[in-house]
Amino acid sequence: MLLTEEQKMVLDLFEEMKEHGHEQVIFNYDKATGMKSIVAIHDTTLGPALGGCRMWDYESTDEALRDVLRLSKGMTYKCGVSGVTYGGGKAVIIGDPKSEKSDELFQAFGSFIETLKGRFYTGTDVGTVGKDFVSAAKQTSYLVGLPEEYGGSGNSAIITAYGVWKAIKATAKEIFGIDSLAGRKIAVQGLGKVGRFLVGHLHDEGAELVVTDIFEENVKEVLEQYPDIEAVEPLDIYTVECDIFSPNALGAVINDISIPKLKCLAVAGAANNVLAEERHGDMLHQKGILYAPDYVANAGGLIQVADELHDYSRERAFKNASMIYDILGKIYKISKNHDIPTYKAANILVEEKIEKISRIQSKYRG
Repeated sequence: MLLTEEQKMVLDLFEEMKEHGHEQVIFNYDKATGMKSIVAIHDTTLGPALGGCRMWDYESTDEALRDVLRLSKGMTYKCGVSGVTYGGGKAVIIGDPKSEKSDELFQAFGSFIETLKGRFYTGTDVGTVGKDFVSAAKQTSYLVGLPEEYGGSGNSAIITAYGVWKAIKATAKEIFGIDSLAGRKIAVQGLGKVGRFLVGHLHDEGAELVVTDIFEENVKEVLEQYPDIEAVEPLDIYTVECDIFSPNALGAVINDISIPKLKCLAVAGAANNVLAEERHGDMLHQKGILYAPDYVANAGGLIQVADELHDYSRERAFKNASMIYDILGKIYKISKNHDIPTYKAANILVEEKIEKISRIQSKYRG
């Protein structure tokens, strides 16, 4: 029997879910607004799924599907390593965030999320901002990261940068035996929402900084605040001789092209999916470059929004984010003891935790 292209796509999706351990993939189309969205729930062993909503002008449904599958699995690992009682999920809205947003579209999205009855909580991600979810909140309460004036916890970039600073200190401790960053040379790629706060922490501690950003205005603003910092062109940041390279912008920046250029002892930053492929983590390990797994280093924002669901306490959220330092210490120890790349060591830590919890509870049912 010959299969249609639609049937092949469905079969391929089930194979993809089977391979990567996804529980559910839900498609939604809203007739009134034309809103097209996909939610992927990867694993709810630890609790209901939690993950941001990305709005992007994807070239195809297949591209959007691959993105939401990849990102939702990453959230399971980020939740697992952070110690929050949530599993991994992600949402995408297919559309141009610059021209296709409306109050009605995000209300339609909120209505979609409401149908999941608490199996998935979501909030801001690439292409979405807090006010989008003020609209969504008219139809659902399963949201995090709302603006403070609407009962949310506010700007998560601040705590994310704090957590990355702790990750860099833990990385310095592993390399040099002490975690002080005074006099350490750090190359910072990306001076956006997180990067500029990170620069403040590093500068206050006396690090020697070299920075870059694809947007000149971001560089200008940071140099006005810190005149003693050196700036380089975006492509030159990879060849800076430094102690730590800190990627805080785009993903996939550790790849076949960049790795031979790196002149650093470690990589630690806020960007998601820093490794273009897992094998690039192997390459860093072979070159003796210590890598702080991105989903550990940048977990501060997740820790904050997860805390919102338990009567938010800023003090508690920052205290939990400070544990990124200790978590990385454990990961580096596993990596060293077993001579395996740090990304594999981090995955082992999470997978063992999920396996143990699965003996106590299974999937979250709402």
